[in-house]
Amino acid sequence: MQDTNICEGKNDLLNRNFPAPPPWRKFHKINKEEQKEINQRWDDIQELAESEENTRGRKRGQNYRIYVDQASLDGEEITDAAREVLNAVNAALYLRRPVLVTGNPGSGKTSLAYAIAYELNLGPVLAWSITARSTLQDGLYRYDAIGRLQDAEKNGRLQDLEKNHREQSIGNYITLGALGTAFLPSKFPRVLLIDEIDKSDINLPNDLLHIFEEGAFKIPELVRRVKDTEKETNTEKVFTSDGEIKATIRRGKVLCAEFPIVVMTSNGEREFPPAFLRRCLRVRMPDPQGEALKSIVKAHFGEEEFKKTEVEISKLIEYFEEKEGERSPDQLLNAIHLLTNHISLEALDKNGLKDLLFKSLSISEEL
Repeated sequence: MQDTNICEGKNDLLNRNFPAPPPWRKFHKINKEEQKEINQRWDDIQELAESEENTRGRKRGQNYRIYVDQASLDGEEITDAAREVLNAVNAALYLRRPVLVTGNPGSGKTSLAYAIAYELNLGPVLAWSITARSTLQDGLYRYDAIGRLQDAEKNGRLQDLEKNHREQSIGNYITLGALGTAFLPSKFPRVLLIDEIDKSDINLPNDLLHIFEEGAFKIPELVRRVKDTEKETNTEKVFTSDGEIKATIRRGKVLCAEFPIVVMTSNGEREFPPAFLRRCLRVRMPDPQGEALKSIVKAHFGEEEFKKTEVEISKLIEYFEEKEGERSPDQLLNAIHLLTNHISLEALDKNGLKDLLFKSLSISEEL
């Protein structure tokens, strides 16, 4: 990681050695049989990263900024907080541990994952957005048993249904989730974003501990298939969360070779079990101020556009920082887009519009 901002100067991980893990964080060793397929899948992932489909994620990583230059910030506290984020990311890379990131809305918790993937050329971010109903199974894989049964009925007479069902390629009905895809054997680690984990069911953090520690999981439907066929080399190709890119599963087990870079975000709405916390590196995202806000604006609007309206932008940043309460840089970007000649607003009250756009994110403060 750079010590000026996370994506200043894109690093090509493919041209340098990735740091070796600690002895207790080494996982599956790739054999010659697996190597060719893994290399091909990595090439496909790199193509996907540069594709139009990943444009939004790529730009999100490219535009991300976190500053540690004390001379450009208004205080030592912000600088120290920014350095802590960089230290946490680097430590996660070396120790093969997840990072639990907290912070105010808009402080860049989610975008941090995209910045890491962009800078280190690790492919598209594998994103898993958590809800109150999310389970470990949702993140690992999905099995379309109904679809498989319907296809079996189409392909044979009723009395041959069991035989058709047995002979079908079950892998066509299994799709790995973001979590499952991240733990596939890979040439380099993938970046896994587990977004807003504090919204999860109370059991999910503890459920994640086993896969974080073991770096492996089983797909029971495939394990049963292995037992039925009694083939030592039983393999199935399944879909991944990278779309049309498939992966080979051997004997029903997914075995991690390079522990993924796991970024888990939290809005601080709940406490996590000590067993979960001790396996994570924890860091709080700093709230950007002063020159850091200007640089975020430049990254999104471009240097040339920034210079055209620099005086107006500086005034808006000053007004934004003077407002009391919890606010997000997203609100500032919205205001700049509307109020710096991007859109004609002659019929609107600009001061009233500023107050509307800069309302506190805490509902209690607005009551």
